[in-house]
Amino acid sequence: MAKTVLCLPGDGIGPEVTAEAIKLLECLGTDFGLSLRIEHGAVGGSAYDQYGVPLPETTLAAAHGADAVLLGAVGGPKWETLPYESRPERGLLALRSELGLFANLRPAVTYPQLADASSLKTELVSGLDILIVRELTGGIYFGQPRGVRTVENGEQEGFNTLVYRESEIERIARVAFDVARKRNRRLCSVDKANVLEATELWRKVATSIGNEYADVELSHMYVDNAAMQLVCRPKQFDVIVTTNMFGDILSDVAAMLTGSIGMLPSASLAADGKGMYEPIHGSAPDIAGKGIANPLATLLSVAMMLRYSLNETRLATLVESAVERVLDDGFRTADLVAGGTQPVSTSQMGTAVVAVLRDLSGDIL
Repeated sequence: MAKTVLCLPGDGIGPEVTAEAIKLLECLGTDFGLSLRIEHGAVGGSAYDQYGVPLPETTLAAAHGADAVLLGAVGGPKWETLPYESRPERGLLALRSELGLFANLRPAVTYPQLADASSLKTELVSGLDILIVRELTGGIYFGQPRGVRTVENGEQEGFNTLVYRESEIERIARVAFDVARKRNRRLCSVDKANVLEATELWRKVATSIGNEYADVELSHMYVDNAAMQLVCRPKQFDVIVTTNMFGDILSDVAAMLTGSIGMLPSASLAADGKGMYEPIHGSAPDIAGKGIANPLATLLSVAMMLRYSLNETRLATLVESAVERVLDDGFRTADLVAGGTQPVSTSQMGTAVVAVLRDLSGDIL
């Protein structure tokens, strides 16, 4: 029976990088026999332009019916003056919430071919392989009350609420402990328990759950120290679990350790295994339409989709191998170029990965 993938290109470079992902999925169908039905929908600023809302009901219904969602990116200066609830990012947050996508997995891997592209010394990042597990549907991004109000003397005041329930912390902690068991069995829980009561509870619950995972080494770290440690001794980490906002920030820090944010995929998972998969690089409106965006994070997001939602682990490994082979062959988009290397376009990089994948089919089938 065919599985359904809903593709939401979104804004900025989103349509460009998801177009390469569609080429990859079509190759998996024709050359590897993967039975897929690909649907398309609108979200973010492009959805607002077309429908007047950042998340149309038709898109939400299609997402509920799909086995997995592939997202490009949302947002851009064009929509920054819209009312808060109409902005592109609200569509993305609503999609995560409505689908129950509470666990965000963000790997940060430094490929050997790109170690010299990192802003850190090669010896600090060579062999780097970190997985950040970010809680995605709670915390300060969703907490109530929130808003802007007028206080004494007519001054305006903005306010947001950081709130976590014990059950929310427990379920993300279990995800992190489970994935740590499949890696190097080390988990660092990041909080700010010395000044924030919500994360004091976070530490307490994480410690309690850790008692059930005696085979996983649990440590704790304040978020400011974690940010510092990521750029001075990043290889000390295996799996990091943290709150929505802290995970948002730390995963972008980790991205730059790898040489380019254009290399990092992500998976956002629900309790039933349904997931939304997206590169973490955002819409990059400054380069949209130029054909120079790096599609590899999106292609690696497809690999995560194959592994976590479509139960196609073998194909996921093949996609990852194809990306590595293309890097071995010297293909580089503009964000990865060093020295006198001539960059390839978004489309050329996607075509190169598909060509290698198609070559691999002869060895597998």
